[in-house]
Amino acid sequence: MSGMSGALPRYYRPERAVTADESEWWVVVDEDFGLHVEACAYLAGLRGAGRAFNTEKTYAGRIALYLSYCTGHGVDWSSPSLPQLMAMMRWLVDEPMRPRSRRPGATARYRSEDTANKIMGTVGEFLSWCCLQGWVPPTLVNALTQPKYLRYLPTGFDAGEDGQNRTVMARTIKFRVAVPGYEWLSDEEIAVLLGLARHARDAFLIQLLAETGMRIGEALGLRRKDMHLLPDSRVLGCRHEGPHVHVHRRLNANGAFAKARQPRAIPVERDTIEAYSRYQYERDEVGEATGADMGSDLVFVNLFHPPLGEPMKYANAYELFCRLAARAGFRARPHMFRHSAITKMRRAGVDRRVVQEIAGHVSASSQDVYSHVTDSDKRQAVEMVAAARRQARS
Repeated sequence: MSGMSGALPRYYRPERAVTADESEWWVVVDEDFGLHVEACAYLAGLRGAGRAFNTEKTYAGRIALYLSYCTGHGVDWSSPSLPQLMAMMRWLVDEPMRPRSRRPGATARYRSEDTANKIMGTVGEFLSWCCLQGWVPPTLVNALTQPKYLRYLPTGFDAGEDGQNRTVMARTIKFRVAVPGYEWLSDEEIAVLLGLARHARDAFLIQLLAETGMRIGEALGLRRKDMHLLPDSRVLGCRHEGPHVHVHRRLNANGAFAKARQPRAIPVERDTIEAYSRYQYERDEVGEATGADMGSDLVFVNLFHPPLGEPMKYANAYELFCRLAARAGFRARPHMFRHSAITKMRRAGVDRRVVQEIAGHVSASSQDVYSHVTDSDKRQAVEMVAAARRQARS
C-alpha cells in the first residue's frame, strides 16, 4: 500500500490538480508530492458519482488528515483496529489545531466532537470504498457499523408498511452530541447588518443573500451575465419574466461552487437592484482610482485588499461576516440568511414547490429544517389555546 512505504512517517495534504484539459481535481499527496493512489482513486470515484467540487475538497482534507495520523502513530491505514480508530477520534478533539493568526499569543483552536464525527464518517466511507476494491479487509468494515432501531423517525422518513425500515446501520465510532439548532436572522438583525456595511459591495451581498436565500457559494460564483435586472429580459434572449438572477453550477476561479445541479432563476426586487447599481458604481470608482483591472466577469471581486479586481473567495466572505458580527454583537454567518429567506417564504404561505424551486432543493422535504419558530409564534399558540379553553368554560 502506498501509505505504508518507507521507514520514516510520511505526512499527507490535499492538493488541487489541473489536468491537461484544464479540469480541476482534488488529490492527496505526501511531502514529496507523491500521490496516494488509493485516496486519489476514491476522490475520482466521488467525482464520477457527481459529488460537488467542494465536497471532494473537504473529503480530500479529511483523508489526508487520517493518513497523516496513521503514519505518525504507526498505524496501518488499510487495516486499523477499532481501538486505534477510537484513539484517533479522541486525538481529533484533544490535539490543538494551528491558530488562524500567526501573531504571538494567538489562541489555540480545538475541533468539536461534531467535527470529529464528520471526519471519522469520511474515514469510514473511504475504508468501505477501499474494501470494495479489495484493499481493506471486510472484517474491519463490518465492525464500523451496527444495527440500530429507530424509535423516533426523522421528518420524511418512510418506515415501511411493517416498520421494516426502522432498523438501520449506525456508525460504531461516534461521539454522542446534541443536535444543534439551526440559526437564522430576524428582519431587524438583517437591517442592523445592512446599516453596519461600510461598502456598497458588502451591502449588496447581504441584500442578495437575504432576499434570494441562495447559498454563499452560489453568490460568489455569479457572473455578470447572470444578472438579468431589466424589467423585461426577453431582449436578452431570456424566457424568464421580470428582474432575476441566474444560478448555474460551474467551476470558478475563486473556488465558488453551486451545490444545486439544476440551474435556476431567482426573482429579485427593487432593493436588490438598487444595491447592485451602487456596488457597480463603487467597483468602477475603485478601478479608476487604483488602476486595477476590474474586468472580471464574476460579480463579487476584491475592492479593498490585494489582489484588487480578483474574484472574491470564501475566506474573504468569511472574514467580512466575522467583522460584521463583531460590530453587531450577534452571530451572522452567510447560511443564516438562507434560513431567514426560506422561513419568511414559508410563513408567507408560499407554495412548497415554489420555495423548492427558489431554494434549489432536490426534495420539498429539505425545507423542513428551515421552518423556524419565533417567540411570538409560541406566545400566539399559547394564547389561542387559552382563549379556546376560556370559551369552552363559558
